[in-house]
Amino acid sequence: MVIAPQQAWKIVLAIVLLVAIFLSACAHAPKQPIARNELRQLVLSALGLYAVGLLASLTHHGQLAGIVYAAGIVVCALAVWLSRGIDPGDPPDEPDEPVDEQPPPEPNGVPTFDWSSFERQFRDYSDRPREPAV
Repeated sequence: MVIAPQQAWKIVLAIVLLVAIFLSACAHAPKQPIARNELRQLVLSALGLYAVGLLASLTHHGQLAGIVYAAGIVVCALAVWLSRGIDPGDPPDEPDEPVDEQPPPEPNGVPTFDWSSFERQFRDYSDRPREPAV
């Protein structure tokens, strides 16, 4: 079976995209989480690539549109994989552990707070000399 070069690149591209999507869903999650703004930038860049691909499709540049769409899909797959990173600061998923715990009680039962010391420190802080904002 002989495949024409015009069809061969489409088959190779489809295989590459399927592998990228499969890896984004099934590969081990990254150890370091990605910042939300960086993830947002990845998604926006993928949407930009889709817009360029749409423009290429509308101007009858099929091969260019396919390549740009494929780049958008790969960027989306990368964003999906990176979004699976576990943030160590996230609360646990286990329902047995409470999310916000109360501080341990003192020997008498209720923890105490020295309000007079707090007010004294706050008054000292608020009475300090300050430079006006320009």
